[in-house]
Amino acid sequence: MLKMKKLSETYDMKVFTDTGDYFGDVEESILLQTKVFGWRVRASKTSFLSKVLGSAKGVIVPHQLVKSIGDVMIISKAAVPNYSEGGEES
Repeated sequence: MLKMKKLSETYDMKVFTDTGDYFGDVEESILLQTKVFGWRVRASKTSFLSKVLGSAKGVIVPHQLVKSIGDVMIISKAAVPNYSEGGEES
């Protein structure tokens, strides 16, 4: 059964990758006419995203990479920026 959610209920929602990493918090939804185009996700201090981005405040995740929205938002691991290009390896 498909459950509907209001956009206002998604603000400050926790975002996790499909591998279980805490990614950040939903800050804003991006609408294009009447459809959700993407989500602006804010990097919090304890998130995986803040470790990858460094001083940047967040990223925009295309809606196609969102797998599920319920109590939390689940996104594809493909939304994680590739940080190995910077020359640093963990």
